[in-house]
Amino acid sequence: MIPEFPALKNKWHTAQDFKMNSLMETPELPAVFDGVKLAAVAAVLYIIVRCLNLKSPTAPPDLIYQDTPLSRFLLKSCSLLTKEYIPPLIWGKSGHIQTALYGKMGRVRSPHPYGLRKYLTMSDGATATFDLFEPLAENCIREDITMVICPGIANHSEKQYIRTFVDYSQKNGYRCAVLNHLGALPTIELTSPRMFTYGCTWEFGAMVNYIRKTYPQSKLVVVGFSLGGNIVCKYLGENQTNQEGVLCCVSVCQGYSALRAQETFMQWDQCRRFYNFLMADNLKKIILSHRKFHGYSTLKEYYEQESCLHYLQKIFVPLLLVNAADDPLVHDSLLSIPKALSEKRENVMFVLPLHGGHLGFFEGAVLFPEPLTWMDKLVVQYANAICQWEKNKSQCSDTEQSSGQE
Repeated sequence: MIPEFPALKNKWHTAQDFKMNSLMETPELPAVFDGVKLAAVAAVLYIIVRCLNLKSPTAPPDLIYQDTPLSRFLLKSCSLLTKEYIPPLIWGKSGHIQTALYGKMGRVRSPHPYGLRKYLTMSDGATATFDLFEPLAENCIREDITMVICPGIANHSEKQYIRTFVDYSQKNGYRCAVLNHLGALPTIELTSPRMFTYGCTWEFGAMVNYIRKTYPQSKLVVVGFSLGGNIVCKYLGENQTNQEGVLCCVSVCQGYSALRAQETFMQWDQCRRFYNFLMADNLKKIILSHRKFHGYSTLKEYYEQESCLHYLQKIFVPLLLVNAADDPLVHDSLLSIPKALSEKRENVMFVLPLHGGHLGFFEGAVLFPEPLTWMDKLVVQYANAICQWEKNKSQCSDTEQSSGQE
């Protein structure tokens, strides 16, 4: 009989059990790793969907206006006011990406319209410049109409988004005059100890006066982008005579109140403080050379007086105010200003698409944007409609006078 060794037998069984358990557990390890990978992929996709705002729907822009014959005519004539604005599928619903692409790229395949640079000497010795572009076709009413355009902060006629808009306007029969903000063009030296400011209308007014004297028969369409929107609205409201000969005004992506906007730029919401740093860094070289505040005693007074907020009520020509709901530079609280104005004033229409960022408004199918943006098309379409509206009014007036004489 063979003797038994309990301790050795238990060790043998333990080793065998360990090997069996290891063999049984080994196939489960890839499943664990796959689960981790799947969770990581899901997390990345969730972040992408949130950052790109892919779940946001496309819809026609929100409109706030008074029910008047003019507003009804605009809704019939401007299809973009009632159609969906559809940005590029992959990235177009992110206001940050739209804004970043506008800031870095401007526009896609931007044209190079030919213009003549004009120089105007201001009373304080400053040299204002603007570029003049003649129309390339007849406009919808075959009359002389000039778009007087004020670009965004530190911008000028050579910026890609301005070139794209000017080229499209020229092809629709408009002469274009584009202000170059004082100190913005690197090739033009400052001839006085000041640069452009948030609300100084001197240079824009000088450009408009030049157009009025040189083309006395021309009607004006006033257009301002971002900071330029503040300047053109303030200019029109400063003096009633500034609105003479003006068919309409369009302001795109402005903030309406510099004082209230300045407070929001100190917040991290929507990375607004980061954008504030980028804009300040872009202007630092110019600002360090010219530290005047145009006679204001405090920064608060400067912001308050330079804003168009106090002048909007004094504008009586048709006024189109356009902002994007996802503009990271314009806080939601600032949009209460155009909303309240358009609810009270018959000449004002406020247009608020869901997407577009700050001066982006790119269109496209999936990834690549089109050269023309929704913004370019809307401004020209609105101008065409106002021109047609004014011509119809003039014809009706002539008909009534002829009937009265008979």
